[in-house]
Formats: sequence, structure tokens, C-alpha cells
Amino acid sequence: MKASEFLEILAQENISEKDLPQLLVDALIRKKQRIASAESCTGGMISAAITSVSGASGVFDCGVCTYANFIKSKLVNVKEETLATYGAVSDKTAMEMARGVRILSGADIGVSTTGIAGPLGGTPYKPVGLVYIGVSTELGLKAEKMLLGEGDADRRRIRELATAAALYFAWKAIGD
Repeated sequence: MKASEFLEILAQENISEKDLPQLLVDALIRKKQRIASAESCTGGMISAAITSVSGASGVFDCGVCTYANFIKSKLVNVKEETLATYGAVSDKTAMEMARGVRILSGADIGVSTTGIAGPLGGTPYKPVGLVYIGVSTELGLKAEKMLLGEGDADRRRIRELATAAALYFAWKAIGD
């Protein structure tokens, strides 16, 4: 999904990016569920967004920044085979990160981000702005492929959009 498509979905649902942390925390409170995050390219921005909301301590278990591959493996149980075969920036890695942090924390929902925020690091196969959002619940595991580098999006904006997308997909997973 391109950034413009994601922003159009938010507009159609009459949701502002800045409202997503509150929406997520409110839904978690209503559903009596807890969330945890494993972040790579967003470097703690999901954790910061959730904990900016009063009452988050009742629903947020932990956020881990798993920037290095060996930490992805050691802390949230991403298989070394997954990293060797698909790379850190892949749907499989995002899903294993989300599941791993959910299991590590005992939360109901695990959410993850892994991607290339740029401006360096992109390739023709994995361009700057490619981000995978992983979401894990007891009911399933999925990843969303996001292409957030369109237009004049810089590193800051790509990370903001990835954070917003992670919050949005976690909110959707609650089924509120």
C-alpha cells in the first residue's frame, strides 16, 4: 500500500494521524487487551506514541527496539534462517517480530515495523520507504507491505507514516 492510499483510508474513516494513539489506547481499554511493540525502522516511535496517551500504562506492556539482526533473533525470536533467506526488511521478519514480542510480553497484540527509512540503504528490490508492519494476535499473524517513500517523503516522514500505519493496523486487529 502506498502512502497516498493509506492517507486516503484515514481520510475516508475521518481519522487524523495524530488521533491514532488515542484511538488505539481507548480500544485496548474497552476490549481489556494489552499490546507490545517490536520496532526497527521506527526506533521507538510506536512506544512513544502509545505512551503519550494517559492510561496507556494499563494496556502497554513493552516496546523493544530491535534494530540489529542479532537482537531481532535473540530478543523477539526472529529465526536466523528468515533473516538469511528474506532479509530484515521482509513480511516474514515483520510477522516473526510481532509474534515474538507478543509472546515475550504476554500481550494480546504484538505489532512490529521493519523497513528502509533512508535516505541510504535502498535497492531496486527494496527501495527507500519500503516498510513492513507486522501484527500478531491469538487469532492470527499478518504483515502489511507499505511503500512510504513516494513524493518528497524524507526519513522523518517515512518513520511517521510507518508509526501511524502500525497504530492503525493494530487498532484494526482489535476489531473495535
